[in-house]
Amino acid sequence: MNGDSSAVREELLRLREQTEVQAAALDGDLRSLFEASRSSNADDEHDPEGSTIAFERAQLSAVLDATRRRLAELDVALRRVDDGSYGVCERCLLPIPAERLVARPSARTCVACANQR
Repeated sequence: MNGDSSAVREELLRLREQTEVQAAALDGDLRSLFEASRSSNADDEHDPEGSTIAFERAQLSAVLDATRRRLAELDVALRRVDDGSYGVCERCLLPIPAERLVARPSARTCVACANQR
């Protein structure tokens, strides 16, 4: 994920678009689950199938929240590319290793500073 800023920006935009599609799909799934549970008379607390509708809702909500956080992190990364601070640790101001940026493109700190939190 190192290289010129236009290539980095392009990759971040690709990841953002992919994440936005995931968020929309998860949001649709959650809405469908709410609709299904609203129109059902099932007693999901005693469902012989196992997991309850409430558990599924909570799980989907958590994944959707995490996906939305990732979107926000990618937006911050894009702003950092634009202002020239992408790839520089916010805490120690040293370069963030390329391997970390490949693994986590929205990283704002180096590994050493991330471990201090």
